[in-house]
Amino acid sequence: MTDHAAPGQPDQPVCAPPETYAVASNPVLAGCRGLHVLFSGESQTRPSHKLGPKLVDYYLLHHVMGGHGTFTSDGVTYDLGPGDAFLITPNRLVSYASDADKPWHYRWIAFQGEGAAELAGAAGFASGSPVVHAGPDSEAPEWMERIRESFQLRRSSAHLTALGCLHLILSDYADRQAGPEAGQGLKPESEIDHTVRQMIHMMSTQYAYPLSIEQIADSLGYSRAYLSRIFKRVTEMTPVTYLLKLRIDKGRQLLRERADLTIEQIAASVGIPDALYFSRQFRRFYNQSPTAYRSKFSPPGGSGSGSRE
Repeated sequence: MTDHAAPGQPDQPVCAPPETYAVASNPVLAGCRGLHVLFSGESQTRPSHKLGPKLVDYYLLHHVMGGHGTFTSDGVTYDLGPGDAFLITPNRLVSYASDADKPWHYRWIAFQGEGAAELAGAAGFASGSPVVHAGPDSEAPEWMERIRESFQLRRSSAHLTALGCLHLILSDYADRQAGPEAGQGLKPESEIDHTVRQMIHMMSTQYAYPLSIEQIADSLGYSRAYLSRIFKRVTEMTPVTYLLKLRIDKGRQLLRERADLTIEQIAASVGIPDALYFSRQFRRFYNQSPTAYRSKFSPPGGSGSGSRE
């Protein structure tokens, strides 16, 4: 006699996957206050497996990879499945349980320290919203696994690896919560205004490097001619002139504040490797040499720094 169902009878229930559990702790001890990942793990839970009600004194983030379950926080119960993430915040009473028929399979990380609350909030988690729907193609589980693997290898760099992956995980969640309407927050400025703002941001943060308008155009996906045209329409200045003046103005600030630097060092610090060219352009914008400008801020009797113009 066999256990097979006779024709016409309902199929036997599918067996749940075997229970598994693995966790690894950070081999680098936590500092006093800084952000720190404590441990990372993975589990295929058994049917109806329940934890809590309980509380913890750190942040505990779970990402569901398969199956289903429920998470209860502040009296609210959430039905969760693949692609969902839930965050347990410090000293908050919670409970969570796997489904009786399709128990969930999840990965998790625990972290704490200065800035943890702000990072969680930026990712879309809030006291009244401890759940994020990241979707089945989220890369967060891979980064969680990367953390666990680095802890298992017990390398001295594991702490840095974990912090980097933690930021990537939360960034992934933040991007997915933004959705296709993310750009709406930049309105009512027009698409052109937004593009010009991007150009200005790139120049303001990368002026010290050999940044060119061609590089900006490649990065933003537009032609140089188009960007030059819209930039001048908005700012009444070409992007080449704007970037040059930005560099000269940054150099002007260093002339006031850093008497220990030579003109050559200042020019190089603002992305102009030729000190003579820097001096000529400085005179063009301000009708005086860098040395003459600096002398106004030198203490009486001070000799200032040597320079060649």
